Amino acid sequence: MAEKMVIIPNEMGMHSRAAAQFVAYAYKYDSNISLIVDNKQANAKSILNIIMLGLKKGDEVLVRVEGGKEEEVLADILNYIENMND
Repeated sequence: MAEKMVIIPNEMGMHSRAAAQFVAYAYKYDSNISLIVDNKQANAKSILNIIMLGLKKGDEVLVRVEGGKEEEVLADILNYIENMND
């Protein structure tokens, strides 16, 4: 398991379009990817789970990856989130 905190930079947070794009991006990995905020855990491959977290700009999120190439997948997912601008 690999995990690291990231801050949501997007002005609009993880709204429906951004969440849909993120889920589509996460689907390219076989690993289990979770976003965790305030003891609430969401499957990163479920748009409903992501939207239910209600992520806003500045929120701190723990990204957890379990499965093959965990460190590589984690770095790529963190990079995606840090560069969200939609």
